[in-house]
Amino acid sequence: MYSLVTREDTIRIPAEYIRAGRKLEEHIDELAHDAFEGRFDENEDYTLLTFDHEAVGRGKIIHGDGAIYQNVRFKALIFTMDNNEVIDGAVSEISEYGAFVRIGPVEALLHKSQILDEPVQVHLGAQSKRIEGTQSGKHLEEGSPVRSRIVSKSINQNDPRSSKIGLNCKMEGLGAFGWLGEEDD
Repeated sequence: MYSLVTREDTIRIPAEYIRAGRKLEEHIDELAHDAFEGRFDENEDYTLLTFDHEAVGRGKIIHGDGAIYQNVRFKALIFTMDNNEVIDGAVSEISEYGAFVRIGPVEALLHKSQILDEPVQVHLGAQSKRIEGTQSGKHLEEGSPVRSRIVSKSINQNDPRSSKIGLNCKMEGLGAFGWLGEEDD
């Protein structure tokens, strides 16, 4: 789920930025984007965008560092995922392990054992890649919209791309939109 929140945090303004002849506000915008966007925070919320940065109070200089540590208040667009949340996404890649599903700004794994209540076959041909149920013929392909449940999260705040999110489609009302009788948007 996406939400717009107001946050306050601290950024480090290196000494060379202070001598560059630009206003402090210009540095705050640039450094705040670098410090906060594209990262998970301590609550496992993913920050997509920050804006309306404003300095709060006076910055602090730490002896031996030379940089200014400045408190900043800003607005942030965040993406939140809760365990057991039902979420819509699209299959971005089919692999021997299952389907990678793009949910918001992140990728999650829908393991082949979590797709259907029947055995599945993974087809990794040069022309098309798909996962197909051996009995029902239900299948997933790259680009298929899918509704799934978040069943596990292992978030790495230092390297968001290495975070692992697990999905499940075996419950009633989950799966590819075609299986559910819904049209692609």
